[in-house]
Amino acid sequence: MGAGGTDAGRRRAVPWVVVGLWVAALVLVGPFAGKFSGIQQNRSVDYLPDSADSTRVARVQDRLPGGEATDLLVVYHRAGGLTAADKERAGEQVARIEAAYPLADKPRALPSRDGTTLMYPVSSTRPGQDDKARDAFVDGVRGIADGGDGLSVRVGGPGALNTDMGKVFGSIDGTLLYATLGVVTVLLVLIYRSPVLWLVPLATAGVAAGLAMAAGYALHEAFGVTVTGQSGGVMTVLVLGAGTDYALLLISRHREELRRHERPYDAMRAALKGCGPAILASSATVAAGLLCLLAADLNSSSGMGPVGTVGVLAALLAMTTLLPAVLVLLGRRVFWPMIPAFGSEPRVRRSLFAAMGTSATRRPVAVLAGGAVLLGALALGVLHLPGSLRQEDSFTKQPESIVAAQTLAHAYPGRSSQPVTVIAPTGKADAVVAAARATDGGARATAGRSGGGWSEVRVFPTAAPESPGETRTIEALRAGLDDRYGTHVGGPSAQQLDLADSQARDREVVVPLVLAAVFVILVGLLRSLVAPLMLLVAVVAVWGAALGIGGLVFGPVLGFQGTDSGLGLLSFVFLVALGVDYGIFLMHRMREESLAGAEPRTAALTALRTTGGVIASAGVVLAATFAVLTTLPLVPLVELGFVIAVGVLLDTFLVRTYLVTTASMLLGRRVWWPGRLSREPEPVRPQRRREPV
Repeated sequence: MGAGGTDAGRRRAVPWVVVGLWVAALVLVGPFAGKFSGIQQNRSVDYLPDSADSTRVARVQDRLPGGEATDLLVVYHRAGGLTAADKERAGEQVARIEAAYPLADKPRALPSRDGTTLMYPVSSTRPGQDDKARDAFVDGVRGIADGGDGLSVRVGGPGALNTDMGKVFGSIDGTLLYATLGVVTVLLVLIYRSPVLWLVPLATAGVAAGLAMAAGYALHEAFGVTVTGQSGGVMTVLVLGAGTDYALLLISRHREELRRHERPYDAMRAALKGCGPAILASSATVAAGLLCLLAADLNSSSGMGPVGTVGVLAALLAMTTLLPAVLVLLGRRVFWPMIPAFGSEPRVRRSLFAAMGTSATRRPVAVLAGGAVLLGALALGVLHLPGSLRQEDSFTKQPESIVAAQTLAHAYPGRSSQPVTVIAPTGKADAVVAAARATDGGARATAGRSGGGWSEVRVFPTAAPESPGETRTIEALRAGLDDRYGTHVGGPSAQQLDLADSQARDREVVVPLVLAAVFVILVGLLRSLVAPLMLLVAVVAVWGAALGIGGLVFGPVLGFQGTDSGLGLLSFVFLVALGVDYGIFLMHRMREESLAGAEPRTAALTALRTTGGVIASAGVVLAATFAVLTTLPLVPLVELGFVIAVGVLLDTFLVRTYLVTTASMLLGRRVWWPGRLSREPEPVRPQRRREPV
């Protein structure tokens, strides 16, 4: 009686203790979670490594009198040609701007040759310049510059572009969170067909998201980890997507165990024992892949590694502690109306995945070859990916700064409205100005502020911003000035060049690290070398096919003018780390069946039949959560969300279901080489009958 009473008391107490600890944790970390969006850095220079030439320029500018300059372009335009009244109105408004704000130089009008446009460069270097001061300056100028009666007035330039981009990123967190929660809610209702059950994993995922945001804020404050709007959005999707996947696996196993155990507490213990190792290995794979991003040169990529990792670990912690406790407290009634009764047998239904597996076994060689050809053909679409994405093409809905840039591009063809900034030693500033003017593609150059031993030189190329001609001018300035005068060349266009160079370097370093880390984890879990290689080849093929589909869609269908230079690396990391998850679920069950004595063909079909439904549900949820990124107004996030969503669906319904299953059948026991499962079992020798003496 005493021992039974103790066990019963523990069953009642443990879930309440776990829930109580989580409530206390939320009270403690809640205020820090609210600060997560405030630490995000979204300027181009924030993405770059400290060693980049343009990063050094930005750091020196911060120390010059007035801090980093906020450069604006006030653009007056009338399609039929500016009138005298338009020019007078423009002059009056610019005078009001000059009176309201301390400007670096007196704005001077630059008319276009066709007489339709008038451009005023406006630059503020007010002391204490930061993002809030920059945004206030941009909004103030926009409030003064006003058109009407056919006269359009737009405020553009690098400062306005940064403000517009900051506003877009500032609106992402809430939009993304609510949209993702909505998508997950709909899918969980459809999967569980219960009016209550869907609330439990959804609420637990929300708690995990709060914990992840607080942990992300702590990483930034304690270790200076760079948090961008992109990494913050991806972390939200990871927490909700991966967390829901873990919940689907655990709840499915818990429902199964409730038919075998009378008490929900015992059923949950059995469920955690059964699927806990797979969930742990899955989260470890994702975390290991993300942590490989620490080797990246880009601050944005290296910061996304730990930020994404804390998201996955928060989801793991919540789904293996809080979710089980809540399910135990709610008992069987949470599954209403399909309550699993103790001792009952589940309704036998014809399994779609069993049928798919059976169809694959009829001609496994043809299925495997056909799937490989299909993936290879889709991967050829990579050749149709648009070129590098320019800043002005980074928005799906054009803000004011982009409209201003397009107006300038038409009114001032072949002329740059955006300066290249050269930081030169003060004593060499005049020589640098002369050398910049003599550089091929440099239209004019002027010396600016000085301080701390450095002077700012502004060079206006003859070519348009982010064009091949401007790129050649920047490269010529760096080749002719940096070594000779000890200068650094930066500015918005130079930052984009450094961004592309750093991302090319990161691909060469991070991709092998991710493959090696995931391979080691798979070898440890599956006790094989062949099976991990097979899974890695599969996910790499999926990545190539998903990128190829992007190449067929981005330009022709969506009208995107470029591809984000970081798309290849980030999509690779996520598709390899997340795609291997489903391979773990399938191959781990296949190994269990093989250990129980099943033949390779039977083990493969049983694994597909028992895990196919859960993998399909998890894949749809994960793909849908990443697809939410395609609703955001930023092209890089749309491209990333599209490629990952398509890749997850390919992995779920083609690669895992057909290709991995058929490859395992064809390889037979060799799939577990060199482990003991790769060897044929010794035949059982019949015992010799003893003859009577």
